[in-house]
Amino acid sequence: MPPTHSIEELKANLRGGVIEPHDHGYDDARKVYNGMIHKKPLLIVRCADVADVIYSVDFARESNLLLAIRSGGHNAGGLGICDDGLVIDLAPIKYTRVDPAERTITAGAGCTWGDVDHATHAFGLATPSGILSTTGVGGLTLGGGIGHLTRKCGLTIDNLLSADLVLADGKFVRACAEENTDLFWAIRGGGGNFGVVTSFTFRLHPIDTVYGGPMLYELGETADVMKWYRDLIIEAPDDLSGFFAFLTVPPASPFPEHLHMKKMCGIVWAYTGAKAEEIFKPIRAFKKAALDFVGPLPQPALQSMFDTIYPPGLQWYWRADFVNELSDEAIAQHVCFGTALPSMHSTMHLYPINGAASRIGKHDTAWNYR
Repeated sequence: MPPTHSIEELKANLRGGVIEPHDHGYDDARKVYNGMIHKKPLLIVRCADVADVIYSVDFARESNLLLAIRSGGHNAGGLGICDDGLVIDLAPIKYTRVDPAERTITAGAGCTWGDVDHATHAFGLATPSGILSTTGVGGLTLGGGIGHLTRKCGLTIDNLLSADLVLADGKFVRACAEENTDLFWAIRGGGGNFGVVTSFTFRLHPIDTVYGGPMLYELGETADVMKWYRDLIIEAPDDLSGFFAFLTVPPASPFPEHLHMKKMCGIVWAYTGAKAEEIFKPIRAFKKAALDFVGPLPQPALQSMFDTIYPPGLQWYWRADFVNELSDEAIAQHVCFGTALPSMHSTMHLYPINGAASRIGKHDTAWNYR
């Protein structure tokens, strides 16, 4: 444990605050999205700017402390918090700057995707940003970034133009296609261990209103829906995306009461083109959905549609894998598990990673699942 005088010296050098175990608010400050994570750091530094990050990295290195980096705190495994170490909390570094002429946005590492959507939507622009607006920009980006706009615009990392980082030695650098290219390759899908990213600059796309939302089907129709979806999404235009899901309908508005707490399957659609009715005519003709909430809506509305269903503090256990095909045998297994969802929040999502995302070379970034 660092001596008290060195901790006091750290505090004196910072613009942001330092939270210790004896401080009021410590238990709230160490919470992350996943309620299963219960770690107790020695210090939580709420960094106000890049200088605070540099001081914190130097202090952790010189004190031989384990260092954790927290952006939005959404990481399921709790990587944004640690026991007996120092947590760099980037939440106060929250700012956005949109350049509508260049179609770019620079966002501080404390931003959530809701912050980014709010800033870009005013200009009729968007960038790929997952499926929940409460997710932190940092974690989603450094892990790859799959979401509603993947088929149209690629992964989040495919739209990352540059990033500012503080390295383990305290050095501040910029990574992009022209500077520190090996580092730029690594942070696009390689995770958060290459440095503390303090800001991201993304390419934006002219996406304002989308035609999207969920279509839900009876559980007994799952095999038919999955086989149809499997064939459709392979040939679909890039403008059309949708992920398949098993779910239990929440017992609340806007879902109709007769579907409350019912296990169902469905597809959450996102279409960014100009021929919505033409594209969705055969989709609706395939099978009448038990619930059809698909229609025109602002892109941030789709992005935040499920925020209240998945609030922070629930106990989560997530697993994921990547597959190249969805066989009939795999579909049969999905049907077995989908009918046995143990709770309202138990679910399975199947995301397509073709379209624009598939046209980036397998080795062009550290994200190796194309």
